[in-house]
Amino acid sequence: MTDHYQDIAYTVDDRVAVITLNRPEKLNAFSSLMGTELSDALRRCDADEDVRAVVVTGGGRAFCAGADFSGGPGVFGTPNPDGFRSDALEFHPWDVRKPVIAAINGHAVGLGMTIALQCDIRYIAADARWGIVQNRRGVLPDFRSHWTLPRTVGHAKALEILLTGKMYTGTEAAEMGLATAALPADEVLPAALETAKDIAVNVAPVSVALSKRLLWTTSPGDQGLINDLERRIHLHVMGQPDATEGVMAFLEKRPPEWSLTLADHWPDWMPPATQDK
Repeated sequence: MTDHYQDIAYTVDDRVAVITLNRPEKLNAFSSLMGTELSDALRRCDADEDVRAVVVTGGGRAFCAGADFSGGPGVFGTPNPDGFRSDALEFHPWDVRKPVIAAINGHAVGLGMTIALQCDIRYIAADARWGIVQNRRGVLPDFRSHWTLPRTVGHAKALEILLTGKMYTGTEAAEMGLATAALPADEVLPAALETAKDIAVNVAPVSVALSKRLLWTTSPGDQGLINDLERRIHLHVMGQPDATEGVMAFLEKRPPEWSLTLADHWPDWMPPATQDK
């Protein structure tokens, strides 16, 4: 299945959605339309029961070169405070109740990387250059990177990355734990798709959605809250058909056939999207 957008491309195949940032002539520099279309595509991924995993990548040789500087030095001019958002997405990768994998196929600069930090898993081209450089441009790191980056690489490394605004390689991203693996550029998307397809077949959709929600909406140090939520979710999923199917598929050495859906089996006490932070 394909759908028409202007600044992104969207396809679904074998229960995996692929969202491609699609301004290759500008190295996929971010536009306001791209933000609107990306939010729309992510919302569709969340709602579509046929989508079990999502891959976000870039068209051409870059993932996303960051802000579009083609308009000259006024790109960071005074905004209208009533409508300004430092996070341009209205629906985020962490809001999608399916795993979202960033296939960082090339350079990811500024918000190009802060968008990727909102994804669950990242693969990156070893020779890609990336950095959260906004403090070198007289503005500020965005897309909630002061929250996502410390969760990903730890407080001390986040301080170094954000406060220096340095550029790094994809190999360094993997070494610091920001990416699962650094690969040759032409292997990044296939690796992401392989992981996505494995999830689409073998991971229970409701279980993984609830696990993801726990990971994104609670503090790693808040073990008391985690314990309470894990208990409530166990009470919700245990005894359900998927809990039987997962065991039977393992014992019978066959792919599972999941029957629970997000539309019908999402707990009524859990918001379907994360609360704004």
